[in-house]
Amino acid sequence: MSNHKDVNKLSAAGLLISLGIIYGDIGTSPLYVFKAIIGERLITADLILGGLSCIFWTLTLQTTIKYVVITLQADNKGEGGIFSLYSLVKRKAKWLIIPAMIGGAALLADGIMTPAVTVSSAIEGLGIIYQDLPTVPIVLGIILILFVLQQFGTSLVGKAFGPVMWLWFTMIAVLGLVYVAQYPAILKAINPYYAYHILTTNPEAFLIIGAVFLCTTGAEALYSDLGHCGRSNIRISWIYVKLCLILNYMGQGVWLWKLQGTHLGDVNPFYHLMPDWFLIYGISIATVAAAIASQALISGSFTLISEAVRLNLWPKVKINYPSNQKGQLYVPSMNWVLCVGCIIVVLIFQKSTNMEAAYGLSITVAMLMTTILVSIFLMRKRVPMYLIVIFLTIYGVIELTFLVGNAAKILHGGWFTVLLGMSLFSIMYAWANGRRIRNRYMKFVDIEKYYPILEKISEDTSIPKYASQLVYLTSANFNSEIESSIMYSIIQKLPKRADVYWLLHVDVTDEPYTMEYKVDPLIAGKLIRVDFKLGFRVEQRINVLFRKVVEDMVKNSEIDITSKYDSLREHKIAGDFRFVVVEKVMSTSYSLKFIERCTMVYYQILKAFSVPEEKGFGLDLSFVTVEKVPLVVDIPTDFELKRIQ
Repeated sequence: MSNHKDVNKLSAAGLLISLGIIYGDIGTSPLYVFKAIIGERLITADLILGGLSCIFWTLTLQTTIKYVVITLQADNKGEGGIFSLYSLVKRKAKWLIIPAMIGGAALLADGIMTPAVTVSSAIEGLGIIYQDLPTVPIVLGIILILFVLQQFGTSLVGKAFGPVMWLWFTMIAVLGLVYVAQYPAILKAINPYYAYHILTTNPEAFLIIGAVFLCTTGAEALYSDLGHCGRSNIRISWIYVKLCLILNYMGQGVWLWKLQGTHLGDVNPFYHLMPDWFLIYGISIATVAAAIASQALISGSFTLISEAVRLNLWPKVKINYPSNQKGQLYVPSMNWVLCVGCIIVVLIFQKSTNMEAAYGLSITVAMLMTTILVSIFLMRKRVPMYLIVIFLTIYGVIELTFLVGNAAKILHGGWFTVLLGMSLFSIMYAWANGRRIRNRYMKFVDIEKYYPILEKISEDTSIPKYASQLVYLTSANFNSEIESSIMYSIIQKLPKRADVYWLLHVDVTDEPYTMEYKVDPLIAGKLIRVDFKLGFRVEQRINVLFRKVVEDMVKNSEIDITSKYDSLREHKIAGDFRFVVVEKVMSTSYSLKFIERCTMVYYQILKAFSVPEEKGFGLDLSFVTVEKVPLVVDIPTDFELKRIQ
């Protein structure tokens, strides 16, 4: 946690780490953006200057002002990202879960597209040196290696990311500067008139704006990685990154200036900035930079999934922690979903030019959702309403324009991203709604009226002892109530005698790294409730956390866990612990609406593929009993049953 607090401090190391972690996606955009803007169009001065002007003002308005200046203010105890933002504002309105889920699904879809596009764009540069080289197998090989390496963690490789990306940005800046020095007049493209002119006079304006948008696709990832680098380091390093990007784009503009009146074909302007002798080195650096960009998106997807699991927006999945580095995690299921997705993208689209048609659509949607959530955040911060309206209007118009521009891509490959995003959203929606429907029918009872019977069961030697310390996980938010299913498990299903009954409740807080607990002795020495308050980025290892609580209580003489068996008590041996997980099974669904029944069917399918509750809470399975209890939704009573002799 001390490292977490220090991360916001401005330092040379922090700036270097920022270059390595944050700017992979946005930093590799010169590989394909100008190629996408020109496409099959005739190269003209208007197209070059208009494209450059659009790029400059998109990076200024969208990345610099919206994300670097405004959105980075919306940090949740130093953490960023759409789910951190949602955690900050969710109490304002229940409907905010929808933009959060749409944005999360769009970012995951982007995590599948980015590795395919960036690696393909980098490797295709080899075609300049080796004619007719089949690039698809090389791209697939790199992508496969990238995903296989995830399980080992990236802490060692990650330390090299910063210097490599610094080399990349410096290289693209120098390549661009050489050409800008030959024709400095290209800098007039900074004038917004040229952007306005191309967008109002060119009949393909929306297709051009869809291609321009690719220059800012990494802005959302920039906000997501706030917790890894800190606001100050991101803001200062962005000045250098933006300068390098603009210089390279301007350099490409100068190179294209000499080709007016012709068509670009399959040529990539980026690689033609390089002298022939430098090509192999440039392509190598570009490939490594593309791999780093992909790594950043993959790691971001893992973080996104882990947050969604804690916020109950995604089924419980296995999450590994390959190293002690903060934020370093590995989600096996998501890793292979992303891997298969990337391979499918490469096999379907083959060339980066074709992939660009599908790329960008999902991230536009994510940015729109962020705009909505940031507006609510600004309201929470009591920013004057007229400023919020201005923010919402300007960025609503900009991003809706980008969305319309990208919507033109749907028939040319964008359908894949739409399908992908909708599938991911459906999982989040079904899981969140399924839990809501299930909880609606969960019955809670007043726990106080069960105090006398619990005390008697605990002392009743005619009942075989089930465990010395019996532990239940409860979802009851108040210590005055308990699920009827837990009382049914203790008293009726199989009477369970124990020396001490424990009730554990986990409350996921809106802050990322909270780790607190509260002990409430409901019956002295017999029934104890422990409430854990855990941040949405904290691993819920209940087994370890509960052990620590018990150790603290024993140390403070609040509880005696010495076994009651005479032979063990004599040697002061601690009694056994057993966890009972009560799993509610949907039995009937008469009173559910059709859409709710469909949701519950989908929810049950997802639950079958998810990690069981006992594993999800990190319990030691050798001490766990799982009991299935019917969650009765409705029993029809509008019928007569006739008894006959």
